[in-house]
Amino acid sequence: MQTINVILSGGVGSRLWPLSRKSQPKQYLPIFEGETLFQNTVRRNSEFCDQAMVVGNCDNFELSRKDLIAAGIADYVEIIEACPRNTAAAIAFAAFAAQPDDILFVTPSDHLIESGQAYQLAVGRAIQLAKEGCIVTFGLKPTKPETGFGYIEANGEEVKGFREKPNLETAEAFLKSGNFFWNSGMFCFKSGVYLEELKAFEPEVYAKSKTAFESAKAGKLDFELSMQIPSISVDYAVMEKTRKIRVVPSEFAWSDMGSFESIYEHFKKQGHAVDSKGNMVIGTSLHTEFLGLKNTLLIQTADAILVLKKENAQDVKKVFERLEKEKPELVG
Repeated sequence: MQTINVILSGGVGSRLWPLSRKSQPKQYLPIFEGETLFQNTVRRNSEFCDQAMVVGNCDNFELSRKDLIAAGIADYVEIIEACPRNTAAAIAFAAFAAQPDDILFVTPSDHLIESGQAYQLAVGRAIQLAKEGCIVTFGLKPTKPETGFGYIEANGEEVKGFREKPNLETAEAFLKSGNFFWNSGMFCFKSGVYLEELKAFEPEVYAKSKTAFESAKAGKLDFELSMQIPSISVDYAVMEKTRKIRVVPSEFAWSDMGSFESIYEHFKKQGHAVDSKGNMVIGTSLHTEFLGLKNTLLIQTADAILVLKKENAQDVKKVFERLEKEKPELVG
């Protein structure tokens, strides 16, 4: 039995355009004290895991390899997806590549996590529950009424229900109640247990993923076979249906770095310059003045400038999607 860190690295990070591009998604940006989020993830989890297994895509696997070499990790398994088929299939590929009794500690590659005692305790407890045959998710104690995350309603380690991204009023009620946690997108379970549950609840995802995995050549999946796999998240496919679900309520510092609001807060804590009205400049040393604006970010790259109010950070994805159609060279 091994404990394997399954690192999901197929995301594009569209809410962090223009820093994040298809050719260099946010998990590979070396803007976190000179390291990438991908490298942070690999290093952080190496103390709990015997091996790293990276599930990436055909556009970014070379970036993963480069980061692994730079982080001094030579022993890893690589699964290269031909096209995005969501997290239920991505995790299935990892499970097929492992032994049934292996513990899979599944983590996104683009989260910023403080590795300390609280993290160690949470991961240790999750691995223990996984060894007992549970499907484990991590619930993070909310620090604010966040509307951009899904929530888990819990009673201790018992999951009472999953909730979609709430409006502000509902998020405030969740925070006040004390038994709602942010859904972190991190999981832990035995490989065989996950596959059994996936087969029971989403037999088509299971069967088509198995066919695609078994036909892979040198770790690369076939495009036509992959396109036949239904695209569904692990939350919908397994987490919300299984009776084996447990949650580990966790208090470690965590951010999904999913928007410029997260980037702003992190950079500010790191001492990045902010003017008296809360305005911040990223990516240029040109002297910049903000008049009549507050809590505004200016982000500059070689070919694009984005100016946004911090509270509009979630809308950057819409800009990315529009440019994908109108000026694809700016998102590539």
